[in-house]
Amino acid sequence: MPRAVTLVRSAKLSDVAEYAYAATAPAEARLIFLAGACPLNEDGSTAAVGDYAGQATKAVENLRTALADAGAGLQDLISTRVLVASNRQEDLVTAWEVYRDALGDHDVPSTLMGVTVLGYYDQLVEIEAVAAVID
Repeated sequence: MPRAVTLVRSAKLSDVAEYAYAATAPAEARLIFLAGACPLNEDGSTAAVGDYAGQATKAVENLRTALADAGAGLQDLISTRVLVASNRQEDLVTAWEVYRDALGDHDVPSTLMGVTVLGYYDQLVEIEAVAAVID
């Protein structure tokens, strides 16, 4: 099945970033807008309380599930935002590394940001995403 997402790199921008700076999809692609993937267990409880890596792992797992239900996978992501409830850069990096490793070489354009609080009790990580597929 052909992929809809094309990652765009720039020789004029720093190569320090661990992601492509842009991505495109053809006009015939079906866009999938996902709610933020939260680190929630099936019963609604928050997974891995106090653990940034554990919550990032659960958020990625839930993201995979939502994508699959929409007929897509991680390789179909076109843009993401990783939200981390912390003012410590090392906490953001911990969550980012889990997310980055899950995506492998599909280094989709992403934003990593620290926020003051997220929506569920004990929640530390959330991943927002948009995907594109050709049916």
